[in-house]
Amino acid sequence: MLKNRIQSIFKQLFIVFVFLCTSTIYASFILIPMDAITQTNHLKAYGITFWSLEKGNTAQWLLNYEGGSFLLEDNEATRNECKIRGVTFRVISDTQAAHILEEISSPSKNMEAVVLEKAPKIAVYSPKDKLPWDDAVTMVLTYAEIPFDVVYDEEVLNDKLLLYEWLHLHHEDFTGQFGKFYGSYRAAPWYLEQKKAAEELATKLGFSKVSEEKLAVSKKIRDFVYGGGFMFAMCSATDSFDIALAADGVDICETMFDGDPSEVDYQNKIDYNKTFAFKDFTLVRSPVEYEFSSIDMTRKRRSIQRTSDYFSLKEYSAKWDPIPTMLCQNHTQLVKGFMGQTTSFDRDAVKSSVLVMGEIKSNREARYIHGVKGKGMFTFYGGHDPEDYQHRVGDPKTELDLHPNSPGYRLILNNVLFPAAKKKKQKT
Repeated sequence: MLKNRIQSIFKQLFIVFVFLCTSTIYASFILIPMDAITQTNHLKAYGITFWSLEKGNTAQWLLNYEGGSFLLEDNEATRNECKIRGVTFRVISDTQAAHILEEISSPSKNMEAVVLEKAPKIAVYSPKDKLPWDDAVTMVLTYAEIPFDVVYDEEVLNDKLLLYEWLHLHHEDFTGQFGKFYGSYRAAPWYLEQKKAAEELATKLGFSKVSEEKLAVSKKIRDFVYGGGFMFAMCSATDSFDIALAADGVDICETMFDGDPSEVDYQNKIDYNKTFAFKDFTLVRSPVEYEFSSIDMTRKRRSIQRTSDYFSLKEYSAKWDPIPTMLCQNHTQLVKGFMGQTTSFDRDAVKSSVLVMGEIKSNREARYIHGVKGKGMFTFYGGHDPEDYQHRVGDPKTELDLHPNSPGYRLILNNVLFPAAKKKKQKT
C-alpha cells in the first residue's frame, strides 16, 4: 500500500516536472498588450520594444490586435526590463503565438503582423539650450527611455542628418520671424536673448539674415526626406517649415525681424509647389499677430469647447495600408484635442496627396497628417503638448508619470517606431 502511494506521488511529481519543462521550452514569446484595460504603461511599452530591437532581438507589431500589441522574443533580460519599467506583459508559448498570428492573417480580420527589423537612429532638431519639457517629443522619448541625439542648425548644414533615419522638428520658426512672439514679448529678456542668439548663429554660419539661414536649414531637411528619411513635426514647425520652402527667394519678413521691409506683393510670389503638405494659404502680414498663415485653425475653432475637444483617428486596412495603420495604432479612436501656436490645419489648405489620419469633421480640421516626398515620408501633428491643453510660455512641465496611457502621446511614439518596420508597398 505504502509502496503504491510512493509510486503515485513520484508519478505526479514527474508529470509536474515534465509540464514545467515543456512550458519553459515552448514559452518563447513575450506579448505586450496595448489595449485600454490591460496595459499599465503604454508609453514605456514602446521603449521596451525599441530596447529589445537594439539588443538584436526579433519583434513584431500586431496591428489592430489588442490595441496594436507587440510580440517580442522571450528572454529573461526582456522580462526583467518590463518589470523594472512597469510594462504589462504575458509570456506565451509557441502554440499560443501561432494561434494569434493565424487569427491576424485571416482575410476577415483587419489586422496585420509587421516585422520590426532595426531600431532607427533618432535626432531631435532643437536649440541646445532648450529645456526638455519645452517639447513633447523630447519629453516622451526621455520618458520611454528611447535614445536620441539633439541636432541644430550647424549639424544640419554640415550634413549630419545623414547619420539618422528619423528626425523630429522642435516647435521651430523656419521663416525667420522669431516665432511671431514680437507682439506680446518683444521686451521680454528671454525673447531678446533668443533673437540675439539666432542672429549670432546666422552670422557664424555665413548668413546675413536669420531667415536666409533658416531657409538653408529647411532645404537640408527637405533633402533628408527626399533621400529616404522620416520627418516628424509638431506645432509651428509644421506650417513654418512649409512656408519657408514656399517663400524661397521671397522676403516675407518685416523690418523688426531682419532689418529691412518685406517684399512688395510677396503673397503672389509664394510657390505652393515647393511645400510638403499645404497649398493656397495666405500669409499673415502683421508682425504683432501671433500667427503665420491661414493654415492654422486656432482662431477658426471658437465653437469648440475644451470639454468636447476630441479628434477621431481614421481606420485603414492593416493588410493593404500598413503605414497609416501603424501611425494610427491606439487603444481609442478618439483622442483629446490640445492647443498650440499651430493647433490644427485647415482642410482646404491640405494637399490632396496628403493623408488626413486624424480630424474634426464638423470643423473641417485636420490634426494629424502624413505624406510621401521622394524616397522619404513626413508626418505633421498639430498642437504643442497632448496632455497640456493650452500650453503657455513659462508653464510647468508635463509629468508623464501622470499620463502613462496617453493616446495623444502614443501617436508620437507610433512615428518613432514606424521606421523600424520592414517596408511593404502601400496601396493608398
